[in-house]
Amino acid sequence: MAYFDLPLDALRTYRPERAEPEDFDTFWKSTLTEAAGHDLAAEFVPYDAGLTEVDVFDVSFAGWGGHRISGWFLTPRHAAAHGPVPCAVVYVGYHRGRGVPHDHLLWPASGRAVFVMDTRGQGASEGDHPGATPDPYGTGNPQTGGMLTRGILDPAHYYYRRVYTDGVRAVDAAKSHPAVDPSRVHVVGRSQGAGIATAVAGLRDDVFAGLIDVPFLTHFRRALEITNADPYQEIVRFLKTQRGTDDAVFRTLTYFDGRNFAARADCPALYSVGLMDPVSPPSTVFASYNAWAHPDKDIDVYPWNGHEGGISVQPQAQLRWLGAR
Repeated sequence: MAYFDLPLDALRTYRPERAEPEDFDTFWKSTLTEAAGHDLAAEFVPYDAGLTEVDVFDVSFAGWGGHRISGWFLTPRHAAAHGPVPCAVVYVGYHRGRGVPHDHLLWPASGRAVFVMDTRGQGASEGDHPGATPDPYGTGNPQTGGMLTRGILDPAHYYYRRVYTDGVRAVDAAKSHPAVDPSRVHVVGRSQGAGIATAVAGLRDDVFAGLIDVPFLTHFRRALEITNADPYQEIVRFLKTQRGTDDAVFRTLTYFDGRNFAARADCPALYSVGLMDPVSPPSTVFASYNAWAHPDKDIDVYPWNGHEGGISVQPQAQLRWLGAR
């Protein structure tokens, strides 16, 4: 993929006007208040993964609507002997599920716990990353394949209202485990997972840090206008056939745009971006990064990479960045 977006110098100062509904905060406050009416009921069931240095738990908790959300919790064995440990709450990429425990050994190997949230309704098309959580809520409108147009005509019914709420509740579930230091819980994600992590950081005031890797779900309109890549093209295909719904679609998306959550994020953040990324175009990533409210923030730039970004290099950068805080 050749360069197709703004030059790097322009990206570093790219701050497009944010379209934010007047009731944005009210909408999310009422959503989370409604979710809080359901007992979190976090369950940690010991799971034999054949690992000798890590304790593994098959977890579940009540997310949006009280629906049970699955996940994994891993912590270094004998961690309790040294007191509670920091915890990474990890959100996974588009179409992926929680996978298997062996996928998530990086964080325990660094002396931290990890809480991996399954994404409702996903994880049945990536063979090596299975999911275990259905989405029992109806869509309310015709939709294209995938998740981006599920309920898109009304923010109250949009799919990501449920997912972002699940993400907020996942932090509560992680903090409820006695092995976790509740003051050092950081949110982590790549692509869709980074979009969820951004939302959670903007909706909570108790997140230690955000690790936001090639984020998706931000600056929707620009993404639709400059890339032909999926998943954003799901929305384009919807608009092609559901003519006249533009105003409703873009109104809904303003409630879920990563820039609006970034503008409320009160914790340090490390972003990453690939300048040849057609899935999360660089200008959409920088629009979120430049909007991030907390002044302690950095972005790792990979000039010759696409959506893979820094691949195995970026987790190492994340561990070093966290270690300095």
